[in-house]
Amino acid sequence: MKKIVLFILLFTTTISFAQEKEETYPQDINKKYEIKLNAFSLIVFSSLDVSYEYLLNKDSSFGVGVFYNFNDVNDNLYYPKKFSITPYYRWFFSETRFARGFFVEGFGMLNTYKDDYYYDYIGNYNPNQPIKETDFALGVSVGGKFIIKSGFTAEIYGGVGRNLFNNDNNSPLDNDLITRGGISLGYRF
Repeated sequence: MKKIVLFILLFTTTISFAQEKEETYPQDINKKYEIKLNAFSLIVFSSLDVSYEYLLNKDSSFGVGVFYNFNDVNDNLYYPKKFSITPYYRWFFSETRFARGFFVEGFGMLNTYKDDYYYDYIGNYNPNQPIKETDFALGVSVGGKFIIKSGFTAEIYGGVGRNLFNNDNNSPLDNDLITRGGISLGYRF
């Protein structure tokens, strides 16, 4: 009986010491900045989407993304978003690692939509009247961030938001809901 009690005490002591040890990773020491490129947006939509992120602490970060669509041709994949600036705040769920793993993000997005090939409600094509709208949206995203020892990052995320101002029925572009997402590659320094 004494051997069993001694074994249990040694086992629980070992577990408690193992949990107190904090792991340090070389990519976490004095590295608080990240630059990222959304590879998904570049490949699929031929659009540039670049982000900068500042790590506030091990649980949260703040960043801003800039999106620009080089195409003038509209397709059926998405509404013709031409430009957007997106500040965001992320909260990470990992307890032992510095700003990595699964996260929830709240964002605001100043976005501009342009439609050069506008058809009115009757179906008439009007090539002389391109439609432009600028709006501001609030939304939420979820995703995951992964980092290797050399500091390179990969993240996948997706979210949805709602435009706040031009969502009346008289708006020619039906862009009440906006999306945010991608597969980004970057570097932490």
